[in-house]
Amino acid sequence: MTPMPSFSLSGRTALITGAGRGIGKAIADVYAQAGAEVVLCARSMDEIAAVEAELTGAGLKARAISCDVTDVAAFRALVDGLDQLDIFVNNAGTNKPQPQMEVTEEDFDRITGLNLRAAFFALQAVTRRMKELGRGGSIINMSSQMGHIGAENRSVYCATKWGIEGLTKATAIEVAPLGIRINTICPTFIETPLTKPYFEDPAFGEHCKRMIKIGRLGQVDDIVGAALYLSSDASSLMTGSSILLDGGWTAE
Repeated sequence: MTPMPSFSLSGRTALITGAGRGIGKAIADVYAQAGAEVVLCARSMDEIAAVEAELTGAGLKARAISCDVTDVAAFRALVDGLDQLDIFVNNAGTNKPQPQMEVTEEDFDRITGLNLRAAFFALQAVTRRMKELGRGGSIINMSSQMGHIGAENRSVYCATKWGIEGLTKATAIEVAPLGIRINTICPTFIETPLTKPYFEDPAFGEHCKRMIKIGRLGQVDDIVGAALYLSSDASSLMTGSSILLDGGWTAE
């Protein structure tokens, strides 16, 4: 009889950036319930401290460490200070929708600085540490459906997420011999504090519901199953690939 795949994360340590709210918090919640010790990383100590308190109060394992991932040296020091690191969710990101002809250098640098530059060097710090520890590991780079298509008012965001997709594939090839797997999750529009202002425009909301063939906006609960799969032994043959959670948007 074929054995059931294991989704247990017992005995593993998972580092999650942007873990104070939204998708990052939801993934941290599920990883902790699956048995992992979660290391919560974000700029706001108040947010991640609240998540830590919630999880430890439920008898789960969590540590909050405040760090700005755009500070490459500080994040590298955080990673190097971890005695164990089995899972990394490279989740911190931002956006400012606007027409391509109106993008300022300041806006470009802010979005690419977090979504691509910081993500690149965070990934570098983690792959180096995983190599040193010699345990292998699983890495999830949080991408987007916009890493596979284009959309108006999202030229910079698309550029960063297409970059993340290429970074994931190239690095996955390099680190596969070390037992390190890297994949992306590519959501459609998920209702989070970051995206909430977008839906104040009724026309945009209706556009999204038309493009998402399932007929509704995504919720953070829609992401966590894929995150658990990719971090567990159930996905042991998967690397350099993507999971599109887009409700059918990119099928058109």
